[in-house]
Amino acid sequence: MVRIQESRQGAGIGKVPRTIAGKMRPVATQPQQQALDTYQSALKLMQEGKYEKARALFEKLIQDGSPEILERSRVYLAVCERNARNISLSFTSSEERYDYAISLLNTGNYEDARDQFEAILKSKEDVDYAHYGLAVLNSMTGQAEECLQHLSRAIALREHNRIHARSDTDFQDMADDPRFTELLYPEIS
Repeated sequence: MVRIQESRQGAGIGKVPRTIAGKMRPVATQPQQQALDTYQSALKLMQEGKYEKARALFEKLIQDGSPEILERSRVYLAVCERNARNISLSFTSSEERYDYAISLLNTGNYEDARDQFEAILKSKEDVDYAHYGLAVLNSMTGQAEECLQHLSRAIALREHNRIHARSDTDFQDMADDPRFTELLYPEIS
């Protein structure tokens, strides 16, 4: 019985931990470990809402980080840039915010433009140009029902929007919709 205990005690002495494939995971080199530490610090900063600081770290990782975290760093860098822009924006008027929303719309940043138009309407819901902007956005993104709702509201708030919409090329996707025609030319129906 003494021999059994001795063999049990000695059984674990020479064993090496293995992975499923039977191979050891390679130990990270000093630069790889530094890149991982930087990556974790950047993630923590991003979660704390410190987007500018996180952005600087992600930019550093993209320049000289390891390939394992390169793609994720690019994605998080884009997130930081977007959130940093949203935080740093301040407008003195709804018209200024509208101009910014139109510039976003013209560059294809539809979701950011939508956020800006909706922010205008959140502060004051009877702003005709914000409804008009959302109508244009919804026309461009193929959302006919929402386009008609916002355009109808914009026209109800300011009749001149009907005349403007008749010649606005941003509504070209709506031209074949009879409801759109009826909204713009009520005297014909």
